[in-house]
Amino acid sequence: MSVSDKKNEFIQIYNDKIKREGADKLLDYLCSKSDFFTSPASTVYHLSREGGLCEHSLNVYRCLCDYLDRPRVKETYGLTVSDETAAICALLHDVCKADCYTVGYRNKKDETTGAWQKVPVYEFKDRMPYGHGEKSVYIISGFMRLTREEAFAIRYHMGFSGTEDARNVGAAFEMYPLAFALSTADMEATYFIEGKED
Repeated sequence: MSVSDKKNEFIQIYNDKIKREGADKLLDYLCSKSDFFTSPASTVYHLSREGGLCEHSLNVYRCLCDYLDRPRVKETYGLTVSDETAAICALLHDVCKADCYTVGYRNKKDETTGAWQKVPVYEFKDRMPYGHGEKSVYIISGFMRLTREEAFAIRYHMGFSGTEDARNVGAAFEMYPLAFALSTADMEATYFIEGKED
């Protein structure tokens, strides 16, 4: 699927599911005032390619929807989430990464000839170092209001793999099970669907 196909799929889901006041302005920002749809998802770890951030967001959305649809999650855990909330959390959890990647170069030895050559690589240069999940919450909140549950889910979507105090992560998961669900979906997409780039 091409970068433009993924962008169209993202916009389709976004417009179908998210009806909140300000959502249209946020989508306009993503489409015309940021590089969200062409940005990679990481420098080397997963989807380090053009359009990787959008693709990752779609993967997390599908993983979150699958998680929330499990009988155990609904019946035993009692976790019910609106379609709008699921779309907001999954599609927008990493908006903090937009406008943070630039193309640089490094030397790499050609395996066939043994000659060194310059190859393009993504470098991370955050011009608004406000954290990770908290930066996404900050950006989204500039356009539309988040519920407390949505804000906590996005803020703590890195779970225990982030740099946050583990006590805060555990407390957030206990208070807002959606935070655990989003973190699980993010890790499933990152480690099982996408994997590390060669």
